[in-house]
Amino acid sequence: MPKMKTKKGAAKRFRKTASGFKRKHAFRSHILTKMSTKRKRNLRGTSLVHEADEQSVKRLLPYA
Repeated sequence: MPKMKTKKGAAKRFRKTASGFKRKHAFRSHILTKMSTKRKRNLRGTSLVHEADEQSVKRLLPYA
């Protein structure tokens, strides 16, 4: 059986950690002037993929 291919779009967006998959927040790329400082601050950094979506991400990254 041939090797499975990794979905490269997902490989750029998710990283495997011991507790799940790490991801960045959305809505942080442009048109930030109308957004409050508090909202922008809370969108900084990373968070984990929700456990309901973890199976989908695992399917996209078979070797992660």
